Amino acid sequence: MELLQKLCSIAAPSGNEAPMKKFILEYLNENISNFKVKPIVISDGIQDCLVLKFGKPKTAVFAHLDSIGFTVRYDKELVKIGGPKSYDGIKLVGKDSIGEIETEIYNYEDDHGNNHIEYLLDREIDRATELTFKPNWREDDQFIQCCYMDNRLGVWNALEIAKTLENGIICFSTYEEVGGGSVGFLGKYIYEKWGVNQALISDITWVTNGVKHGEGVVISRRDSGLPRRSYVDRIIEIADKSNIPYQIEVESTGGSDGNQLQKSPYPFDWCFIGAPEDFVHSPDEKVHKNDVKHMVELYQLLMQKL
Repeated sequence: MELLQKLCSIAAPSGNEAPMKKFILEYLNENISNFKVKPIVISDGIQDCLVLKFGKPKTAVFAHLDSIGFTVRYDKELVKIGGPKSYDGIKLVGKDSIGEIETEIYNYEDDHGNNHIEYLLDREIDRATELTFKPNWREDDQFIQCCYMDNRLGVWNALEIAKTLENGIICFSTYEEVGGGSVGFLGKYIYEKWGVNQALISDITWVTNGVKHGEGVVISRRDSGLPRRSYVDRIIEIADKSNIPYQIEVESTGGSDGNQLQKSPYPFDWCFIGAPEDFVHSPDEKVHKNDVKHMVELYQLLMQKL
């Protein structure tokens, strides 16, 4: 889990995914010689995204690089990037022209009844500075807990798959936490260049009344997006024959890179598959190690079978 811990410590909120791209390129440079198949790496002309192409691909894995966070506005006010939790006392870190920053969140209501989020610090931080949750890695025999499991765990899963992948594509996307924006051109690229129109979304979902810790990786039938049923049926049939533990998710809200693929002008089938986490979009996102294990196993199998 050392790689996952490192990924969770990298500040890369939506719009500034460059540090994650840089880290992954460095990781590939150091480890690609040990992969079963050496992929073609596409990094130019696609902003802060990355595409890895292995062999003769039929299916692509999408994993978004960005996280939630905050942007410094005026008079110590913070503006959310995506939907982070923002209760009093949350520790935030960042860097501006003066130096390293460690602060915490303070909420208040003004005289007009408007709610504001501020940082507590004895100086003002440069406007437009990005602040992210301070990492606090916790691990025991069953659970791992830290900020940004969403979606550094999805990225880690994709890098684990890359070690043994023979045929397939891995797309590291951006802007997912603020509604997407890169999946459209990534989908266009892999469809027009290699004819790939099947996708798996390597992301993290929620623990709910119907989805529990430790009961397997989650295959989503739907959230705010509706994947094509026959495609998800194929995935469930493969999972049933494998005996890999899984859970079925049905939600009315939430979304992922799959929603953006569904809205693209290309005939993509997609399915969201990921480990469930508790304390979503907080500094304390928590996942069960067995669910992580089964996530990797199912992705490895599906990339062979689909």
